[in-house]
Amino acid sequence: MGATKKDRRINAVLSVVLGVLCVAWMYPVFMILMNSLKTERAITTTRAFELPGADTFVGLKNYIYGIQEMDFLSSFWYSFVITISSVALILLCCSMCAWYITRVQGVLSKGMYYLCVFSMIVPFQMVMFTLAKTADTLKLNNPYNICIIYLGFGAGLAVFMFTGFVKSMPIAIEEAAMIDGCNPLQIFFLVVCPILKPTMISTAILETMWVWNDYLLPTLVLDIKVFRTIPMAIQYFRGSYGKVEMAPMMACIMITVLPVIVLYLACQKYIIDGVVAGAVKG
Repeated sequence: MGATKKDRRINAVLSVVLGVLCVAWMYPVFMILMNSLKTERAITTTRAFELPGADTFVGLKNYIYGIQEMDFLSSFWYSFVITISSVALILLCCSMCAWYITRVQGVLSKGMYYLCVFSMIVPFQMVMFTLAKTADTLKLNNPYNICIIYLGFGAGLAVFMFTGFVKSMPIAIEEAAMIDGCNPLQIFFLVVCPILKPTMISTAILETMWVWNDYLLPTLVLDIKVFRTIPMAIQYFRGSYGKVEMAPMMACIMITVLPVIVLYLACQKYIIDGVVAGAVKG
């Protein structure tokens, strides 16, 4: 049956409402882009909401200044390494943990699941001082080892999402692979992982946005004089006496936001599938 007149009217209203919300969400990004191309004076006056004009447009000058003066490329590299290593570790370890929890029924597996879920509600402020001391002791206070800490904090959400999806997978597929001679590792990497692809992409996007934009954990653990991630570097645009270099800050914020936007647009079709997959039984 075709859509009724009432249904079409409801769909039209929803389209308008969602369109307005979309514009409202995109407006701050547009403002950052617009102001990143203007002079400092134009941003700090009432002309901040105007489009760049002949007397305010500076092109890529703010981007060049921000990259050179604040050593932004080094910060970009540190953020890139931390994000890639942390997300990869979270996806690998948490997917295997969720598979074990779902397929091995017992007190241990249930306890692991509830501990992972409980970690989602523990405030970071409760563990931050102990965490800093532990990170120094175990030599986790550098961009190449901090991924171990991110694994601990990101495991709760990842295990929760993976567990819901694995429960919807028919176990007969794994039993057939076992009959064909596959060991547990082969079953996981050759059978389970390809089926987990939608949830892996959804989890990767969520964890990437968190790690990439995180400010508190790297500031607490890393040596800020040696290692500065992008959120840490942006804070250094605040000079003495509270002065803030708004123009290059806007440029660097735009560089920071762009990779996440590209990743989201490239993988958006998997997000809904991955989030709701666990609600559908196979």
